[in-house]
Amino acid sequence: MILPSMRAACAGRLISRQHCRARPTAASQQLRPLSGPPAEEKKWHASRSDRSESVGLPDWIEHWSRDNFRRFGYVLGATPVVLAGLEAYPASALAAAVAAGYWKVGLTDMDQKGQTIRRNFPVLGNARYLLEMIRPEIRQYFVEGDHESVPFSRAQRTTVYERAKGVDCTMPFGTRRDINAVGYEWVNHSMYPTHLEEQRVLIGGNNPETTQPYSASLLNISAMSYGALSERAILALSSGAKMGNFYHNTGEGGMSRFHKEGGGDLTWNVGTGYFGCGGFDENGARIFDPELFRENAKFASMIEIKLSQGAKPAHGGLLPKNKITKEIAEARNLPFPATQNCDSPNRHSAFSNSVEMCEFISELRRLSDGKPVGIKLCLGHTSEFVELVRAFVDTGIHPDFITVDGAEGGTGAAPPEFSNTIGTPLNEALSFVHATLVGAGLRDPNDKSKSKVALIASGKIISGFSMFKAFALGADVANCARGFLFSLGCIQALKCNTNTCPTGITTQDPDLAWGLDPATKKVRVANFQKATVEGCVEIMEAAGVDSWAQVGPRHVYRRVGTDTSCALDEVYERLKVEKGALLEGSGPAGLQNLWEGGMPVNKMRAAPV
Repeated sequence: MILPSMRAACAGRLISRQHCRARPTAASQQLRPLSGPPAEEKKWHASRSDRSESVGLPDWIEHWSRDNFRRFGYVLGATPVVLAGLEAYPASALAAAVAAGYWKVGLTDMDQKGQTIRRNFPVLGNARYLLEMIRPEIRQYFVEGDHESVPFSRAQRTTVYERAKGVDCTMPFGTRRDINAVGYEWVNHSMYPTHLEEQRVLIGGNNPETTQPYSASLLNISAMSYGALSERAILALSSGAKMGNFYHNTGEGGMSRFHKEGGGDLTWNVGTGYFGCGGFDENGARIFDPELFRENAKFASMIEIKLSQGAKPAHGGLLPKNKITKEIAEARNLPFPATQNCDSPNRHSAFSNSVEMCEFISELRRLSDGKPVGIKLCLGHTSEFVELVRAFVDTGIHPDFITVDGAEGGTGAAPPEFSNTIGTPLNEALSFVHATLVGAGLRDPNDKSKSKVALIASGKIISGFSMFKAFALGADVANCARGFLFSLGCIQALKCNTNTCPTGITTQDPDLAWGLDPATKKVRVANFQKATVEGCVEIMEAAGVDSWAQVGPRHVYRRVGTDTSCALDEVYERLKVEKGALLEGSGPAGLQNLWEGGMPVNKMRAAPV
C-alpha cells in the first residue's frame, strides 16, 4: 500500500523529471507577456501548499508557523486546568510550568531579530541551534570531515558566519588540509612584507569615452535578482553595500525600489529580458527601449550586459509565476497579476554578432551619460570570445569591464544538465580571457591598473585567498553571491527553487520573508565584506606587493605531483603572453591560431542569427 505522502513525493519527482526532459519550443524561448484577469489587483500571498513540494523535512516541521505555535500554546495552556480538575495537582503544576516556558521562549523568538529561523519557527527553531552547538563533537567522532563541498563546506560557511557576526575568526592547532595532496595551492610570501592602504580599482578610467569612471572595492555583491531573492534580502544587501562602500549587482531582474532604498552603489545587470529597460513587441518578444533605459540608468553606477551566467550558461532566467508579486512586476515592467512563468530568452534581440554588440555597448555608454559599460559571460567557445576581442580591436569600441562567471557559479533554479556540465570553470576561463586581452593589447600584465578593460571574477569566491588567486589569474575585482547569502543567515537548506527558504532569503512568501530583519542583516553583510577584503589585503602584504595591480600568477603555487609544484603561469602557460603579442603574430601557438583563424571583422555583420 502506498501512503498518500509517498504518492505525492513520487508524483513530484515525476513532474520534475518530465520538466527537465522537456525541450524548449521556439515560442518558449521568447518572454511572452503575462496576461491576467482584468479585475482589481489582488495582494499576493504564497499558499502554504507551496511548501509541500519541497522534500527533506517531515511535513509537520515544514508547516510549523507562528499560527500553529499559538494554537499549540492554547492547548498547553488548557492542560493544567484539566489536570487540576482531575485533582492531579503535581502534574498540573508541571504542565503549567511547561506552558509558561513554551510561551516565554516562543514570544522571545518572535520578538528577536538576529535569527530568522527562530522568528519564523518559534520554539521549534531552537532545535537547529542546539544541534548546531554539538555538531562539531558529533562530526569529530561519527561523521567525515568538515571540508566536503556541498557545494560549500561547513568550514567555509563557518568562516562567513563568524566574520558577518564580527566574532573571532581564527583557527587553532594548524591547518586541517593535506598540504601534500595534488591540487593543494598556496602563496609564496616575501621576506620583506609591505603595508598597504585601502585598495580600490578605477573602472573606466583608461577609456576616454567613459566620462564617469567608477571606483570599485575589491569585493562586491554578485548578480542576484529581486524575485530570486526577497525584498528584505535585497534591501539588506543594498544597505550593507552602502555601509561598506562597495557595489551591489542587481541581477537581470531589474532595479527594484528596494535596490534604490538601500542606497548602495548599483551595477545594473541588463539581461536578455531587458527588465527595466524594455517592453514587448507585437509578437510578445522582449525588446530594448532606449528611453526607458536612459530613465533608469541614472540610478546605476555601472551597466553590465549579461550574455550568460555560470550556473546556466546559454539559458535564460527562470521565475515561477507564483513568485511574481506586484513589486516584481513593476521592477520588470511586466503585467500583473501573472498567469504564467517569467522565462527570459536565451539570447539578446538588440544584437546578433560581435560588431553589433560593440555598437550596443557604445549606445548604452552614450545613453547613460558616460558611465562604465561592461559584459558578463561564462566562457563557452573560445573561438567566439577571440572573435569578440578582435571586434574590440578593429572597431575601437570595447567594454570598460568584463565579468567572467565560472561554471561553478550558483543560481536559484537551473536544469541540472546546465549546472553540472555546461560552461568553463573560473580558473580556466579567467586565465584565457585575461591572456587574450593581454595579447590584444587591452590589458597590461605587469600593472593591471593601466588596462583598458578591467576584469571581474565570479564563482565560489568566498575568502581572502580565493580573491587573491582570482587576481593572480588576471582579475582586478571579485564578485561574491552565495557568501553574502550566508552573511544574511543562509543555512544552505538547498530550497532556493521551492519558495520555501526557511531563512526568508530566496522566497516571496511574505510570512517567511518577515523573519529577515534588514536593519540587523545589513551590518553582517558589511562585516563579512570588510573582513574578507582585509584578509586578501593581508595576503598581498605578505606577498610583498605594493598594489592589487601587481598580483600575478607567479605569486600562487599549485602542487601538481607528489613532489612537484609550479606557479600558475606554468599551469596556464598562456598567461606568459606579452602585451600586444597577438597583434604582432607572436602569441602562444594555440592562442595565436585562434586569433588568426577568426572571422574578418567586415564579415561579422553577416554572422547567422
